Parts: sequence; C-alpha cells; structure tokens
Amino acid sequence: MRVLFIESGNLWPHTLPKGFHSNGHDIMISGPITKGNLPKMLAEFQPDLVVTIGWGQEHTPEKQILVREQIKPRNIPLIYWAVEDPAYTNNWSLPLIEKMQPDFVFTICEKTANKYQQRGIPSAFLDFGFEESVHFPTCKYTEYSSQIAVVANAYPDKLMQYPDHFRHESINRLIKPLLEKQVRIDFWGNHWDQMGSYLGIEIPKDWIHGHLYYREANKVYSSSDIMIGLQNYPDLVTQRTHEILGSGGFLLTLDSPGVSSTFKPGIDLIVSSSPEDTIEKVNYYLKHADERSAIQNQGHISVQPNSYKARTRQMIDILVEQKIVDLEVAASRENPKFNYFQDKDDQQYLIYKVKTGDSLWRISQTFGVTVDELKELNLLTNGLINENQFLKIKKEETTD
Repeated sequence: MRVLFIESGNLWPHTLPKGFHSNGHDIMISGPITKGNLPKMLAEFQPDLVVTIGWGQEHTPEKQILVREQIKPRNIPLIYWAVEDPAYTNNWSLPLIEKMQPDFVFTICEKTANKYQQRGIPSAFLDFGFEESVHFPTCKYTEYSSQIAVVANAYPDKLMQYPDHFRHESINRLIKPLLEKQVRIDFWGNHWDQMGSYLGIEIPKDWIHGHLYYREANKVYSSSDIMIGLQNYPDLVTQRTHEILGSGGFLLTLDSPGVSSTFKPGIDLIVSSSPEDTIEKVNYYLKHADERSAIQNQGHISVQPNSYKARTRQMIDILVEQKIVDLEVAASRENPKFNYFQDKDDQQYLIYKVKTGDSLWRISQTFGVTVDELKELNLLTNGLINENQFLKIKKEETTD
C-alpha cells in the first residue's frame, strides 16, 4: 500500500509513518503543501491512503480545504488522527473534520470516539505509542547523564490560560516538591526558564538545557536514573510515557486511572499519589539501583505491544473491517520506500537532503544563504526541519 502523510513537522514523521513503513508499506511525507505541489505528489505517488495528524502548519483552514478539494474527487481514503482530543475536540478537531471531511477519524480518547460516532462520524480509538527505531535503550551518555530528568515543554502560557488543566496536578505532585527540597532536576524542553512565577521557585539556570532534538530523547531516557513523566489527563497517558518505557527508562509518573489501566505501577513504572509520595519514592529508588533496573526491564517488555508498528496494524485492520481500504490493497510489500516529496520542477535549484542533527542555521552557513531565504524558498513557517527532508537552497547557476 502507498500511504501519503500530509505532514511537515518534526515529530509525526517518526510515528505512524514509520509504523506503516515497518509493516511493508511505501511512505511519502508531503512537506509543506501548496495548490501547485499537492496535485503533483498525488499524481506522482498515486497513494492508496492519505493520512494527516493533529494540529500543525499543514492544518490551516485554507490547507484543510485544499486537501479536501484535491483528495475527495480522486476517491482516495482520507484519514485523520485526532491527537488533540479531548481538550480541543470542539474548537479544533470538529471544525477540521467539517472542512476536511475525512473518511475516518482515529482519536487518542475512547470517549471522544464515541462522541464522533454519535455525530455520524466514523471513528475509532487509537492510542499513542512509540517508534522502535527512535525510542530504544542505548548506552549512558555523559552529556545527558542525571539522577532525575524531565523531557517536556513547560507551557507557562497554557498553564495560566487553563487553571483547571490536569497538567497542573502533574507539576504540583511530581516537580514542585522536589524543587522545594532543592533536589536537582535536569530539564530538557522549552520555557522552563519562564516557570519561576508559576512554581514560586526559580529553577537554577544550569539545570535547564533547552530544546532537545526528538531523535536525541532516548539518550536522556537511557542516561537518567529517574525520568519524571507528566500526564495531561486523568484517563489517558501521554505519548512520552510510551517513549520513555520504549527507551528502557525508569519512569516516575502520576498515580492516575489512565496510567494504572495501561501499565502496572510498581512493576512497569512507579507512580506518586502525593507530593510527599514523590519525595519518598525518589529517595528510595535512587538508593536501590537493582530494583530500578528490574522495573526498567519489565517496563520495556510491557510497552512492546504499543509500538507504532503494532498501532498501524491495528489501524489497518479497522480500515479493512470498515471497508475504507480493500484487504488486497492493504497487503504489505517487500523493500518498501520512505520518501519526502521532491517537486521535479525544482531541478533548477540546488537541493539538499537534511541529515541527522542539521539545523537551518547550520545549512545556511554551509551554503552561504540566510535562514530567512531558506524558510521563504521552502515555505517554512518555523525553523523545524526533518531528517531526509529535501530543501531548496538556491537557484543553480547556469551558463549559456
């Protein structure tokens, strides 16, 4: 099966697309879509299925309509995975579904799937997972080594905007009590330097490490004695929960119905029911490396059914059952390809294929162009780029 993902972000190409690919399906990642290039990639790739995920730069209202207008007349099944549910169902997912008109909607929230079905929207539950080629156990790295670590964005503005959000409970129970006891936590992610007024405590600057490249995260998970995992909803688990366990990390997270229904506390991971419990658990497990190791090993075993390879098999089974995709079309093939779309009309440009660890700034310095020129030429709304993505650098010089 040929699957086109309408996606230009840095994270999602490493999730379901990799899962489809490992199940024997050809993948194309669209990159930024336009009225000019979307028809070209549909004609060139001839996808059997089109999938789009979440809330990103390819989901502006104009692009939602563009996707519908280009894909629906071609009778290609269009699938949406709603990863912003349930908080943004009404003000994001439903308006997108109305504009884009997908043939089927998957959602990370089982209750929301029922709501979609009640509205006549074909839907099913599909939880987050982890990608085995990205989140796997590795050796300890000195630059990422720590006793206690957090990999997450702080979202101070969102926390102020939504005072009832469950993430407050995660921070107040898991992070704040340790900071109050002056226990060092190493933070990877954005905006932790802006959390002093929210926490009532300034996080020391040398504890804050800023943005972490997505494919580097497993090095932190494998190099930290204890990983703190925040939760956003009482009945769900975050994607990072799966990714930490998939990377063989030792996870301390919130004692919640979502966590306890997915994993076994005390066996796969450990949970905290109060700030005092957090302090007690951290002190205990920092002193008992053998017990940490046993839980790490079991957590890594228990998370395996939640790989994106397994998630895509689940997704395909549902689409075949619902007659969205024919069983024959859904068959896997040998040596499947994983590509980013490259417009053949761009042959007049010098093209660069992004490598692991590349940044727009580094590429701009290599080729003597500005970051703004690269963003404008490649229709990038921010500085995020993906490994194996093709970038136009500048027009090739020609001689008469």
